[in-house]
Amino acid sequence: MKRLRMRAYHRSILVVLAGLTFIAATAIAQPKKPPPAPAGGSGSGSDGEIDMSPAEGAAGSGSGSGAGSGSGDAGEIDMGAEEKQPPADLGADMAASEQVNTTVKAGPVRKTPLSWEDIVVVIRKPFLKQKRTELYPFVGTTMNDNMVRHYTVGGELAYYLTDVLAVGVEGLYYVRAFREPFDLVARQARRLPTVNEYNWSAALNFHYVPVYGKFAILDRKLVTWEVAFTAGIGAGQSEVIPRDTKFPGFTNFLIMPNVGANMRFFLAKWLTINIGVRDYLFLDKFEPVNRDIGMNATAEQAKENADSQLINNVMFQIGVSFWLPTSFEYTTFR
Repeated sequence: MKRLRMRAYHRSILVVLAGLTFIAATAIAQPKKPPPAPAGGSGSGSDGEIDMSPAEGAAGSGSGSGAGSGSGDAGEIDMGAEEKQPPADLGADMAASEQVNTTVKAGPVRKTPLSWEDIVVVIRKPFLKQKRTELYPFVGTTMNDNMVRHYTVGGELAYYLTDVLAVGVEGLYYVRAFREPFDLVARQARRLPTVNEYNWSAALNFHYVPVYGKFAILDRKLVTWEVAFTAGIGAGQSEVIPRDTKFPGFTNFLIMPNVGANMRFFLAKWLTINIGVRDYLFLDKFEPVNRDIGMNATAEQAKENADSQLINNVMFQIGVSFWLPTSFEYTTFR
């Protein structure tokens, strides 16, 4: 009997556990009931919520929906019927867009005040050189000789075939001046250095103007300028300065090609200021080192035994140009 009791006891426990499991499953599967609708309200039975539970009754029973529902199932969402859109009309759309674009507000026209300072234009070239003659007097000085410095007074006459090409002739007269190193070498070495002085030079030159521009001074006045390159061929004369005054000097005839560049600033239709650098190249002859009564005493002998050397005489030049005729006119082609 005791054994049977234990079996009955175990069976009762199993029955209880099975019942609890069934009740829990039923409670989980039971759908949630919507809260009661507020008094006097009409519409959905839930406050802003959608009941997704399956329908429990026939249509219109009111379960899960308010009074006067009368629609389909309670668990369905009515998305409404699809609205029919009118057919597209291309002509009407184009007419509407044109009407919007061509709409002009009626009212008085307001004028904005302007001044000449607000108008920015590209001015035409204020100075023409074509078929005009340039008379250019200038002065200059040597830049690369530390023994003797030469000052020049000269001039150039140039005719412009076009506004950028010209041909001209120039002439220079030189004045020498010894510099301080000349005396220092004489005192330290007890011997005077060998130097030459230049007397005159002349050249046939060709000019080309590739650069032209303008700049403003304090935003008030425009100054026009240009850069010209020069190349030419000419001749000149140099003279030997004897170390001993009892021996005569001699002169040399020089072939002098030259190259250079200068900048020109236009002040008026007939006046410009020029600043430039010119390099005169030539082969010069200097007094021989050994010269006494029995050797190289005469100028002819000294010149025959002279030492030759290639010279670059770099000159800085500045002057004023006068232009003829003094005025010009623009010509517009039809």
